[in-house]
Amino acid sequence: MTIPSGVIEVDLFPENVNSASHPDAVRFKKTLDSVVEEYRCNLITFEVREGTVSFSFDSEALMADILKILQTPPDPMDSGE
Repeated sequence: MTIPSGVIEVDLFPENVNSASHPDAVRFKKTLDSVVEEYRCNLITFEVREGTVSFSFDSEALMADILKILQTPPDPMDSGE
């Protein structure tokens, strides 16, 4: 069994999304699964509780890249259009 180097937790959904089988969580997991293919690694954990998603991979490089993205402040010039 592979031990993850850490777990990422993100408040991503409303609190009523409370399981990995919820349609919104399933869609997000599909996105993570496509990243797994790109990085040639494995999704080790995936849980959803009260809108908070917890996940980890067995790739330290991928975990580091995700943390960088999450810690980067939004660009004030990007209006989202």
